[in-house]
Amino acid sequence: MDTYFHNPRCTKSRGALALLAEHGVQPDVVAYLDTPPSVDELREIVRKLGQPARALVRTGEEAYKELGLADPSVTDEQLIAAMHAHPILIERPIFVRGDRAVIGRPIENVLQLL
Repeated sequence: MDTYFHNPRCTKSRGALALLAEHGVQPDVVAYLDTPPSVDELREIVRKLGQPARALVRTGEEAYKELGLADPSVTDEQLIAAMHAHPILIERPIFVRGDRAVIGRPIENVLQLL
């Protein structure tokens, strides 16, 4: 099953979803701000991305600064917990297909999994 973590207010998120539709892909769409992924789901996304948790964090958000997440000593587990508690920190969009995931920035990244 394909899963797409989506913020409908985000132009890039809407664009990547439209790009998937153009290629006949209709993923299960999760509005992650309304339904945040669990800590376990975030761990799995990070694993599928093949990158550290920090790659999934939006560093321009106020919560990033308030929580002191720029400190390099913050662990992946701490970042994952922060993203679960504050889903605005999750980079968007994320497309998950099988055992792989990509961040749709630029939006064409989602095509890597087709």
